Amino acid sequence: MSAVRGEGQYRGPIQIQSNALAALEAIDMDVAEEVMRAGCITGDRINGLVDGISGSWYIKFDTFTPAAERGLPVTRVISRMTLQQILARAVGDDVIMNESNVVDFVDDGNKVTVILENGQRYEGDLLVGADGIWSKVRTILFGPKEASYSGYTCYTGIADFVPPDIETVGYRVFLGHKQYFVSSDVGAGKMQWYAFHKEPPGGTDAENGKKERLLKIFGGWCDNVVDLINATDEEVILRRDIYDRVPIMRWGKGRVTLLGDSVHAMQPNMGQGGCMAIEDAYQLALELEKAWNQSVETGTPMDIESPLKRYEKERRIRVALIYGMARMAAIMASTYRPYLGVGLGPLSFLTKLRIPHPGRVGGRFFIKFAMPLMLSWVLGGNSSKLEGRSPSCRLSDKASNQLQRWFEDDDALERALTGEWYLFPASSGDNYAAQPIHLIKDEQRPLTIGNRSQASTSGVSLALSSPQVSDVHACITCKDNAFYLTDMQSQYGTWITDNEGRRYRVPPNFPVRFHPSDIIEFGSDKKAVFRVKVLKAIPENLTGEGQQILQAA
Repeated sequence: MSAVRGEGQYRGPIQIQSNALAALEAIDMDVAEEVMRAGCITGDRINGLVDGISGSWYIKFDTFTPAAERGLPVTRVISRMTLQQILARAVGDDVIMNESNVVDFVDDGNKVTVILENGQRYEGDLLVGADGIWSKVRTILFGPKEASYSGYTCYTGIADFVPPDIETVGYRVFLGHKQYFVSSDVGAGKMQWYAFHKEPPGGTDAENGKKERLLKIFGGWCDNVVDLINATDEEVILRRDIYDRVPIMRWGKGRVTLLGDSVHAMQPNMGQGGCMAIEDAYQLALELEKAWNQSVETGTPMDIESPLKRYEKERRIRVALIYGMARMAAIMASTYRPYLGVGLGPLSFLTKLRIPHPGRVGGRFFIKFAMPLMLSWVLGGNSSKLEGRSPSCRLSDKASNQLQRWFEDDDALERALTGEWYLFPASSGDNYAAQPIHLIKDEQRPLTIGNRSQASTSGVSLALSSPQVSDVHACITCKDNAFYLTDMQSQYGTWITDNEGRRYRVPPNFPVRFHPSDIIEFGSDKKAVFRVKVLKAIPENLTGEGQQILQAA
């Protein structure tokens, strides 16, 4: 176990979804309670898919309602080491042996003898191979067989970073072509992320080169992705190729069976790998308990092989379906094309026309109706088999009363941002906008921008010494936690480029709302250009040494 060996420091948290938490409750309520207290709830917020480049929502997932309707705990994430330590204490340290790799076993029909790497032998009534995707027990049972490479390598890291939508968004999957990115709140002011990129297996990076490569791959993506990579220290970024194993019909022989990744290792896109192992463990324990009780009642020796076969039969179909969903999720996330021309080489010029890709439109329609059914089955489809567990919800798992509104209204979701708004210089060449500007959410104090300070009794004035900035160029106002930009009949205009890459001129004397990640230009010569960002705290990479933030107050 990595917790016992001291590994896993940077592997980060693991997602324990409602179905697995309910299974834990059925196994041991005290252990489940400890896991839930230590975990960070993500299922009580918005989760879903977004466009990787623009950051716009593609589809939102409701993981709270399926859990609440079925009386299940709400999905959480928890540190792998913390989870393993809780489980280790529950079973007792005296039964855990490290450095005890199984190299062979013998099933003589009455007992199983395990042979360890150090030559030691141990006997037992049965053997459960829960030794992961490269399972030695599986190889001995069924012979060697290569795992399936997914086609993707995965970088992962944990950053001390709190996004401005931390109260409203749990996790996001950023979609792209032959690459995708996943981010999740893991509590304690940290975010975990996974970056997937299509390439052959076995690749390596230059020393201290992982972060640099990621910024090249995802550098043109939305701020949610780039800011998270920038906030991550190089030494905590890990890389691994993603493999899975196609589930097999036969999980064991005689007194030996398999559990978890050793029999159905799946890609991480559904967050169900560990959850399926917990469900496996419950079903196996249930079948063995029934066999033991029958043995006691009849006064006959306990039948080992029959409960193992029942366990395998109960688990095969559900595991295979969720394995297939995980594969499909990877395909969908990495073949996403927002516009015609994406990924078409010589025809890539078509992307400039901004014609929505038919797959994007059709996919959204399908997911909108299929996802609630799928989530209901994945999260709650096993709950009827949990004997002895009464459906119940924890009061601490309550979601915001605004949750449904956030699902339906992107505008309400943006207005719920709790960070501070800034304009960060984005000019190239001669930079007349050298300092970031902090925008204040005060409806009574508009910010006037011009090439010289303006006397004002009700607002604030900011001077930009740029050739195309007029004396009184533009005005920024705040209303209902949203910001608006008004061009004051400037000579060279005020321009906004939105997160879809559309650039347009702000009409004079008419307030236009701007959004996070928009680009604002004062004048058309690109000398006074700012990027809109909303942040809880300002990362060091966004401010130069000794640089100050201009307070628009």
